[in-house]
Amino acid sequence: MTLVAHLTELRNRIAKALLALGLGTIAGFLWYDHGLLTFLSEPYCSLPAELRFQGDDNCRLVVLDVFGGVLLRLKIGLIAGAVLSSPFWLWQLWAFITPGLKRNEKRYAVTFVAASTSLFALGAVLAYVTLYKGLELLLGLAGDEVAFQLTAPDYLGFVISLLIAFGLSFELPLIAVALNLVGVLSHAALSKSRRWIFFLTIVFAAFVTPTQDPFTMLAMALPMVVLFELAIQVARVVDRRRAKRDALEHFHGLSDDEASPLDAGPSAVDTAPTPPGALLAEDPAPADRAR
Repeated sequence: MTLVAHLTELRNRIAKALLALGLGTIAGFLWYDHGLLTFLSEPYCSLPAELRFQGDDNCRLVVLDVFGGVLLRLKIGLIAGAVLSSPFWLWQLWAFITPGLKRNEKRYAVTFVAASTSLFALGAVLAYVTLYKGLELLLGLAGDEVAFQLTAPDYLGFVISLLIAFGLSFELPLIAVALNLVGVLSHAALSKSRRWIFFLTIVFAAFVTPTQDPFTMLAMALPMVVLFELAIQVARVVDRRRAKRDALEHFHGLSDDEASPLDAGPSAVDTAPTPPGALLAEDPAPADRAR
């Protein structure tokens, strides 16, 4: 394809992706009043009643300006629409990139996309599960005489930032695996830096978590440590296979007068069969034996 044809295809696929995003945003905008807002506010509404200021028996979030509710609904609808339409716009991206990839590169790309999606979802689910404990700890530190009435933009922005922070953080070990697959980062370097990786992971979790409480920090750091250890073990297997493959390629590329790189120890020499010609050459002639 020519450059103009590539640009035309890119324009068409971006237009289709934006159309899918717009339809997803409309669906998220309509979903806002039919379960989405309840789902996002459930961790706050599940807190003990003494931590929340309630004018009535219902759990309500507050909006302090006229356009705050509309902007909040559009923001939540856009984020929900991006999630709902992600299969379609990711497919448009994949269809644009695929013709330029080889078969093994396509296989790696599919595996990488599936793993990154699963890790992001795992991080978001873990963030939502730990959100209740984090809020209870943070709001409880203010004392028994203080009750909170959170504004909807602040609270929902906090929840979304926590979900995104957990989801993106769980992608970091996958990036280490990807760097190892392309040969930039070796298992030896990862294994040697294991303690520093674990320490920096804890520091990273302390700065990234919006709540910055010990419970949420450990809830992010401990799974990331496990994932980094898994990434180190994957790098060990990949480097071992790569070394074996390189040795075989080097062996097949040798000329007739070059020594083999394979390690032939004494045991291999002793157990190797002796050619019949060598036995005849070493066997003394009958006349010599008679002498």
